Amino acid sequence: MVQSIGDCLDRALEPAFTRRPPQSAQAQMKYLLKHLKGTKAAAQALGISQRIVERYVKGQLKRPRQDLRGRLEREVKKRWQPQVRAKAKQRAATTGGLVVFTRARFGFTAAQGTTDDTRIRDITQALPPEFADRLFTAREQNATERQLEQIAAEGLAQMYFRANNTRAHGLGVEFTDVEHIDIEL
Repeated sequence: MVQSIGDCLDRALEPAFTRRPPQSAQAQMKYLLKHLKGTKAAAQALGISQRIVERYVKGQLKRPRQDLRGRLEREVKKRWQPQVRAKAKQRAATTGGLVVFTRARFGFTAAQGTTDDTRIRDITQALPPEFADRLFTAREQNATERQLEQIAAEGLAQMYFRANNTRAHGLGVEFTDVEHIDIEL
């Protein structure tokens, strides 16, 4: 399964953490309860019953199933150290930008007879801060995966294929069949 761009953006912020998130299932559940303000909200976020959340908090259950363990870790990391995450986002959106590593099918809309047929390409490209800002803003506004892909495609088109708009003006880039994508700050 291919990682979503939204998950990649969340994971890109993890190196900025100054402390490790809770490791045990009980500590993770307690953190979610505190952050989400109740067992009902925690249960809904994890897709389990309130009773199971209560049993993990009490220590009656200690080892979650693999799928629950993954959801629990993702939900905790998504909410861990919000001020540190905000500073990392701000730094990426104003000065640092981000780097996209992808293997996907890229195609172009260009003049007939050119060699711009779609094909799988491996691309590693730094995107400027304005694209980092657009991606993080869209993520916060619950943009769909397709909308995030479109923003990433615009950034890759501008920086990789058009060399920061110094060549290939008017080249329309299509970004489809994503096999792999990763993002770093």
